Amino acid sequence: MSQPTFPPRLFEPLKLGQLDIDNRIVIAPMCQYSATEGTPGDWHLIHLGHLALSGAGLLIIEATAVEVQGRISPGDLGLYSDANEEGLARVLHATRAYSPIKIAMQLGHAGRKASSRAPWEGGKQIRPGEPGGWKAYAPSPVPHSPTEDPPIALDAAGLRRVRDAFVAAARRAARLGIDGIEIHAAHGYLLHQFLSPIANHRDDEYGGSLENRMRFPLEVFDAVREAFPAERPVWVRVSASDWVPGGWDLDGTVAFSQALKARSCAAIHVSSGGVSPQQAITLGAGYQVPFAARIKAEVGLPTIAVGLITEPAHAEAIIADGQADAVSLARAMLYDPRWPWHAAAELGAQVKAPHQYWRSQPREFKDLFENAAFGAR
Repeated sequence: MSQPTFPPRLFEPLKLGQLDIDNRIVIAPMCQYSATEGTPGDWHLIHLGHLALSGAGLLIIEATAVEVQGRISPGDLGLYSDANEEGLARVLHATRAYSPIKIAMQLGHAGRKASSRAPWEGGKQIRPGEPGGWKAYAPSPVPHSPTEDPPIALDAAGLRRVRDAFVAAARRAARLGIDGIEIHAAHGYLLHQFLSPIANHRDDEYGGSLENRMRFPLEVFDAVREAFPAERPVWVRVSASDWVPGGWDLDGTVAFSQALKARSCAAIHVSSGGVSPQQAITLGAGYQVPFAARIKAEVGLPTIAVGLITEPAHAEAIIADGQADAVSLARAMLYDPRWPWHAAAELGAQVKAPHQYWRSQPREFKDLFENAAFGAR
């Protein structure tokens, strides 16, 4: 591990394409299962609003379904209707009024993992015909678990429908002023299902060889990249390994990332797992960081590392050692929504904070908040 540097590398600016980010702390997309027919309400206003005050450089809005059948759960956020767009406009207007944080959105489709209960309801599949359930779509009619209702294999018309849904959502995101789009090709959802031989049993041009399995995710990327303003970045979240023998692996992820780089992808957000209940993951602090390090070294795109990165010194070392260009926090940020403040205090850096909170700056960290000044009579 590198010796601490000053100023800390974690708080250096970062560029994703043409997007300037104040520091290298990313708030990962985290599903809230709290929308109504895809439309956010007051919970999202509170949730995203307080995360936007965190001092992180980039906030990625949770996995946002591009069509109604692509929701993970009935409560998933969506961007497939005017009501969805209007609801998000309300949330974004309020958030941006008080925070300069850059805001991206993760666009995704659940594929065979659609029609699920919220985690606090057990997370199991809601079978078609049950209240709130619907038939899922996937590359092949292979269920996520053997006891589940099998999905419908996407035919040519279905592939066009899904691709067009990504495009329509990207155009809505552009109208909303979203700063960047992350395409969700991880965690066992539709685009990951195409990549993984565990879920993809097709015998046409979208299945079989690595080139064929990458074809549809790359087509979706190309379509979104064309639909979204050229000056705003588009990047991809990947699962670097299925953690199952014979599944999607790091070699395939490197090849996929190289193909994305050739298509002007701005970054790779590196996670793992999710496609099979048979996965055997060895957890530990930063357990996915080596995946990001190899992709960064061999592909040359900016990489975002994620996975049990909870300590500021560890996050700083990941950046200082050149293993990744940014770190992404999810559960740690929910537990401590001011994590970037505390990291800056520990590492000797500065963060932006709303002026309403300037008086909270501890006496021992007199330069923690940028441009802070206050007085009273």
